[in-house]
Amino acid sequence: YTFIVKSQIYYHAANNQASGGGPQTYMEQENDWDRDLLLDPAWEKQQRKTFTAWCNSHLRKAGTQIENIEEDFRDGLKLMLLLEVISGERLPKPERGKMRVHKINNVNKALDFIASKGVKLVSIGAEEIVDGNAKMTLGMIWTIILRFAIQDISVEETSAKEGLLLWCQRKTAPYKNVNVQNFHISWKDGLAFNALIHRHRPDLIDYDSLRKDDPVTNLNNAFEVAEKHLDIPKMLDAEDIVNTARPDEKAIMTYVSSFYHAFSGAQKAETAANRICKVLAVNQENEQMMEDYEKLASDLLEWIRRTIPWLQNRTQEKTVNDMQAKQEDFRDYRCVHKPPKVQEKCQLEISFNTLQTKLRLSNRPAFMPSEGRMVSNINGAWHTLEGAEKGYEEWILSEIRRLERLEHLAEKFHQKAAIHEAWTDGKEAMLTQKEPDTTTLSEIKALLRKHEAFESDLAAHQDRVEQIAAIAQELNELDYYDSANVNARCQKICDQWNVLGALTQSRKESLKNKEKQLESIDELYLEYAKRAAPFNNWMESAMEDLQDMFIVHNIEEIQGLIAAHEQFKATLTEANEERKAIQAIQANVPKIAQSNNITLTGSNPYTTITSENIDEKWAKVFELVPRRDTALQDELNKQNSNDELRAKFASQANKVGAYIKAKMEEIGRISIEMNGTLEDQLTNLKDYQDSIVSYTPEINTLEGYHQLIQEALVFDNKYTPYTMEHLRVSWEQLLTTIARTINEVENQILTRDAKGISQEQLYEYRTSFNHFDKDHSGALMAEEFKACLISLGYDGDAEFGRIMSIVDPNGTGAVTFQAFIDFMSRETTDTDTADQVIASFKILAGDKNFITAEELRRELPPDQAEYCIARMAPYTGPDAVAGALDYMSFSTALYGESDL
Repeated sequence: YTFIVKSQIYYHAANNQASGGGPQTYMEQENDWDRDLLLDPAWEKQQRKTFTAWCNSHLRKAGTQIENIEEDFRDGLKLMLLLEVISGERLPKPERGKMRVHKINNVNKALDFIASKGVKLVSIGAEEIVDGNAKMTLGMIWTIILRFAIQDISVEETSAKEGLLLWCQRKTAPYKNVNVQNFHISWKDGLAFNALIHRHRPDLIDYDSLRKDDPVTNLNNAFEVAEKHLDIPKMLDAEDIVNTARPDEKAIMTYVSSFYHAFSGAQKAETAANRICKVLAVNQENEQMMEDYEKLASDLLEWIRRTIPWLQNRTQEKTVNDMQAKQEDFRDYRCVHKPPKVQEKCQLEISFNTLQTKLRLSNRPAFMPSEGRMVSNINGAWHTLEGAEKGYEEWILSEIRRLERLEHLAEKFHQKAAIHEAWTDGKEAMLTQKEPDTTTLSEIKALLRKHEAFESDLAAHQDRVEQIAAIAQELNELDYYDSANVNARCQKICDQWNVLGALTQSRKESLKNKEKQLESIDELYLEYAKRAAPFNNWMESAMEDLQDMFIVHNIEEIQGLIAAHEQFKATLTEANEERKAIQAIQANVPKIAQSNNITLTGSNPYTTITSENIDEKWAKVFELVPRRDTALQDELNKQNSNDELRAKFASQANKVGAYIKAKMEEIGRISIEMNGTLEDQLTNLKDYQDSIVSYTPEINTLEGYHQLIQEALVFDNKYTPYTMEHLRVSWEQLLTTIARTINEVENQILTRDAKGISQEQLYEYRTSFNHFDKDHSGALMAEEFKACLISLGYDGDAEFGRIMSIVDPNGTGAVTFQAFIDFMSRETTDTDTADQVIASFKILAGDKNFITAEELRRELPPDQAEYCIARMAPYTGPDAVAGALDYMSFSTALYGESDL
């Protein structure tokens, strides 16, 4: 050859739109000839032989063949026939004339058809082919081979040549002495050809018997086996390859492509089986997670269902001790039984979120738990539980206060009733006794004065009766369990009081009738009686007050009682003067009687209160005062102790509250400003979680202080704004928040691994999201999200409506980071679809519309084969056979497109 031909062949992929770009150069600048601008004679010989065999492997389907590649294509007839056979399409009708113009027209029709398939032919014209130009003819045949035999070979989205080479490398990787690096030297010893056959048909080749130092035998063995058993014509002689320093690359590629297409059916079946196995494994795992979720949700809801009635039970107890036992049961519930359920609830939410993420990543419909077991149902039940819990605790405390008050009032009632009943003992008999007719005037007058003194005493006791009635009324209002007996005793006292009043009035009228007859009155006795009676009543009231039960809840109240007691003690001096004055009156009686020669025949006729009585009661008052001092001081000490408990609880509560608040703010910042790889973030978050959990002893210490406060019946605390209930809820919220943040990172790792998103992409997405999340809320509003999309290269207006409908299907107006990641992963990665799974089953089924159990067991692992058989419905189409299964409805059911 004495002329230079420069040919560059470009293949423009017909499906370039599907791959997301414009026209691609399929084989860029594929030089058909060496750099010396001359075709090596050995290479030309190999190309002639290989290309001729390749053409004949197709032309024989039409009942013809070629002998000389540059001569037999000159009239264009067999060239057009070759293109029709390999493309399956009809070309324009050829011209049957023998003239040069007819031949040129036929060749041009063939070249036009090649060009219509996206192949650009440069410097190859019909005239050169008609003239029998070997170089141009070989170049044309090579473009046809590239377009129709190698074009669709692509492994991991590489170019055709690279894809074919990668396929060879993978298939021959396990074989010793085989290292495929190119399409020339790597094939000279013949072992690569034999390895390809053995990998797919081990029954045809005894690979271990081959020797690397016997290339001719190896090549002939591979070529003969391929021709006899695989229907691959012999395209080269072993000597053509062995005796050439570097075999022709195009000849080897053409030969190897025939092996690829011969085994492509098996490759497709293997790919289809792998895809189905992957889909089924995901589905099995998802089903197990759904079952686990349903069981955990059912158990938790059942526990809540059993617990709420217990918390809503308001059965009243009769004593403070009984209610405190209930309080202890409730404390046991809060500290022992509820915390594991809090963890279960958190784990349930995490499992649900993880499952939904896995379903989204595998292009499955969202998981809808059975009725009543949604996360929202569980949250609602939990909210009801906590409401019942709060109400139950408040009820217990109010009941303890009520019962404490009742016990105090009941004791006070019975004490006052006993004092009153002791006073009224014998009063009716006294008021109903009859005086003898021989009673003297002085005796009558004495009786009248005595009765007046009794009336004074009776009036003084009116206040006690009213107090007794008021206490009984309060006990009734507070639902005292022994109200019946209290009411009966109170009624008896009131009835008796009314009787005494009537009798007193009656006796007074009787004595008045005789008063005119009685003139002599011992003024001294009368004065004594009048002053002794109120003083005696004052002492009785004082003794009653000094023995009165009291209940206080803080230092201020006990200090008020102490102050009142001190005021009472301040009046003792004045009272003592009154006592001395009364005793002086009584002491003057015998003096006056003696001075007037009066013989005293008895005690003071106007009163039963003797000076001894006054002295005894006065001594009793002085005996009770220090006891009251001690009781008040003891109560003051108790309240000081309670105040110390308040201070201890407040100090710990303020520390814990500040810690929880700081950690909540810190975890908010961490979840927004996380750096490093997701694994680093996950490790750091779990370390952070451990550090928070290690703070639990502080919470337990606070619970201990709280228990002491409750046992001491302390119900208020001015030293802290925190309550134990508020801190418990905040602590549980902190633990739940860090657990959810960890789960979010785990889901991001799951998303990244399942979708093949790089760490750099995730970092870019997180950085963009955080940049526009100005308020660090963890969500972007619509305008913020639009700006974020624009920063990532999306058309802010044209694409926004479509994208928002995906990331915010409920129309809340806010986009979470997880929804943003899910969208970006769907946009940038490929996912399995129902159509892809159906196509895979169709390959395993041999292009039938159904598949049999036998075929499934042959192509899939045992467990996954049985999984499919158990879930596939019988196929009922017109071409059904016995045992046919419907793989189409099964595949679409996996993705929620129809019900199985």
